[in-house]
Amino acid sequence: MKYTLKTIALATVLATAGLAQAQDIKIANIVELSGPGTTAGTLFKNGVELAVKEINAAGGILGRRISVTNEDTQTNPGVAKGLTQKAVDNDVFAIFGPVYSGSIMVSMAESRRGEVPNFTGGEAAAVTQQGNPYVFRTAFGQSISFPKLATFIRSKAKTVAVIYVNNDFGKGGRDTLTKLLEGSGTRIVADISTDAGQVDFSAAVLRAKQTDADAIFVYTNEEESARALRELRKQGVRKLIIGETTLTGQKVIELAGEAANGAQAHVGLTIDAPQIRAFGAKYKAEYKSDSDHNGIKGYTGVYVLKAAIEKAGRLDRKATAAALRNSCFSAKQHPGILMDVCFDDKGDLDRESFLVEVKNGRAEVVATLPPAGLVKR
Repeated sequence: MKYTLKTIALATVLATAGLAQAQDIKIANIVELSGPGTTAGTLFKNGVELAVKEINAAGGILGRRISVTNEDTQTNPGVAKGLTQKAVDNDVFAIFGPVYSGSIMVSMAESRRGEVPNFTGGEAAAVTQQGNPYVFRTAFGQSISFPKLATFIRSKAKTVAVIYVNNDFGKGGRDTLTKLLEGSGTRIVADISTDAGQVDFSAAVLRAKQTDADAIFVYTNEEESARALRELRKQGVRKLIIGETTLTGQKVIELAGEAANGAQAHVGLTIDAPQIRAFGAKYKAEYKSDSDHNGIKGYTGVYVLKAAIEKAGRLDRKATAAALRNSCFSAKQHPGILMDVCFDDKGDLDRESFLVEVKNGRAEVVATLPPAGLVKR
């Protein structure tokens, strides 16, 4: 009889443990952990994990812990699609990633099929133009950031040479900038395509240099940006080098060394902004290295998910997605989001942003720009 009672007690403990595990809020981190996107994907993953650790230590979301799995897209859109399908079939509550636009453009059809909120670091304008009610950005899309960038470029140059990466991200930025500069008094005098993962930038830089443009706009992924900056310095280019977030991230600066000094950019997120310094210190303490914008994207994305679930008041994926659209969240009420943020009906976000210049190996904030007014607060 004692044995029977002990067996029942043990079964009860195991069942309770299983129930607790089943009640976790499951999220899948589907990011670039190998291939050309390794830097971006790894930092994004780290940011997600840091936020999950903090939230769980503080009691979770609506009393539930978050459990997270990490999957490597290999910077391959087909792999990303398959991993997203797997995550949906495993009944995850939300998906984070991919970071690369080309991958999220392919994979988000699967998260839509499963009605799973999908937070992406992809910035290509087309990502949120598909009418997908479950995709949300963790950073500016090009339709929000590039008008600010174009204003910056017009204030600095009458002619500009454009070096861009020939993928969804790069082409989207190049096309958006071209339209914004039409008829503005600033002309694009060179349109130079490069490849994802490209190592040798000597020919691209030479073409830009030969135009004698007032400024050179570099819009490539992080590793390529560092290579481009080194080649620009090697060829003695003294023109203004302008870019977006991927030109002046801390990893780019580390890889480019002194060649990064003087580069200027419009950025949506930087650990050198006053609002984000505390996060930067926590990230460095956890991972013994500096974060760039990708780490901030992952971190704030998880806190946005938390804010949306709390607004919905229940663990319901459709209700959480609905709670995000046409909504604003304040950092005062939700400190983990770091900056006040709004989402429109397409999943694009809007918040303050920054102009930076690299000085002595750091991206120094030289101006803070207001939100674009995408959503009325």
